[in-house]
Amino acid sequence: MGVKEAPTRKGKEAAKGLRQAAASDERKTEARKGSEMKKGAERFEERAKSSDGKSAGTKQR
Repeated sequence: MGVKEAPTRKGKEAAKGLRQAAASDERKTEARKGSEMKKGAERFEERAKSSDGKSAGTKQR
């Protein structure tokens, strides 16, 4: 659930905090790695392959 879709103020604050924490973690990872992380569909494929070497499409078949 996104920040704007949360039904309560407390939920909106929690979503905002989670988003900020994720962005901070991503910046740390990119700094350690020395390059930007892939975004969107490329990142999904990268994460799917990293677990067992197969693409997400192959796993679903």
